[in-house]
This record gives sequence, C-alpha cells and structure tokens, in this order.
Amino acid sequence: MGTVRTILLNKSVYADNDAEAELLRFKLKAQGAFLVNVMSSPGAGKTTALISLIRSLKDEFKIGVMEADIDSDKDAVQVAVETGVASVQLHTGGMCHLDAGMTAQGLAEISKGLDLVFLENVGNLVCPAEYDTGAHMSMTILSVPEGDDKPLKYPLIFEKSSLVVISKIDALPYFDFSLEKVTRNIRCRNKDAKIIPVSAKTGEGMEELVKFFRETVTAFKA
Repeated sequence: MGTVRTILLNKSVYADNDAEAELLRFKLKAQGAFLVNVMSSPGAGKTTALISLIRSLKDEFKIGVMEADIDSDKDAVQVAVETGVASVQLHTGGMCHLDAGMTAQGLAEISKGLDLVFLENVGNLVCPAEYDTGAHMSMTILSVPEGDDKPLKYPLIFEKSSLVVISKIDALPYFDFSLEKVTRNIRCRNKDAKIIPVSAKTGEGMEELVKFFRETVTAFKA
C-alpha cells in the first residue's frame, strides 16, 4: 500500500513571499524610497487621511501612492486629483490582500525617484497582516466608530504595525470609544507602536502625524 505525503503549502508560500519581500525592501532602500503599508477596515478613513497627510508633505518629498482594491479605480483617481501626486490602482482579482509580488508590479508602474510611497492595502483587518509586502513600515488606521476592542479581536495587524492611527476622533462624542482603553488594548499587542489620534476632517492631530513621517523619512534617507 502506498504512503501519503503531506505538504504544508502555506508555509512554502509564506517563505517564498518573505524572501521576495526582503529583496524588494533592499532595492527600495538603495533607491532611497520609503514604502509604507497602510492597512485598515473598509471605511476607516485610509484615503481621506492619506490625502490630508500627502498635502502636507508633498512639497518636501516626492510621493507616490498605490491603491489596492478588488475592483474600481475610485481611490486612485481621488488621490491623484486631490493631491497631484503619482497614483496607480492595483486590482487584486478578488484577493483580500497584497503580497510582495503584487507590490513590485505596482511599483514598476509608478514614477521613479520617489522618496515616499504609500501602499493602501485592501480594506481588511485579517489577510493584509499575514503577507509581507516589502514595506519598510506598516501603519494601521483604526476609526472611532469601529470600537476600542479591535486590537484584542484582530491582534496580528496591531502586532505588525509600527504606527497606529486612531481616525475620526471628531466622532468621539457620539460613540462608546475610549482613547485610554484603545491605547491599553494596543499596548497588549505591541508595546512599541506609535499611537496618534487624528481627525482628517478637523485637522486635529494631523500636525503630529506629519511630523512623525517627516522625521521617519528624513532618518531613512540619511
């Protein structure tokens, strides 16, 4: 009777992607391009926050944006129109995340000589955190309407993020959301993450976020 061999495909897939991601990071570093993987749930305010951030930084750094969605080019068009920076839409064909290979394809279609590239991942708190995109930093945006318990329910995305932006803080009076509690919950998963509460609508907190990126990109390129 023959024997059956079991192959753990997910381990092989992750290992291959990790190797490709590390190579991509190395190439981008050599080019002086700082890549940020931006993750959040749908509707958390990724695009709005990015537009506000880019407007404040585009005179200091050459910026590009890659927008990932299952379909539609709405976000890429909105970013290009409202900021004037290079923008490209990535369609995932139904996949709920980006990996290093997809990121590399998108980078090949965007302007060269960039200082800062934002990769707006597919809206999802699970899958995007599982795949290394080749980014130098991951940033998660959590909006007030989503609740302050999300770091406990979706730990991986917060564990992998160097920066957590709490968005839509202008809505705090209308939701049962505690900045103290969400900070504590994030710290349960990641004691070193930078946490910045913002409202892209009112501008509150955006100065601190701009300062963070200005200092981070400058240090990266030094």
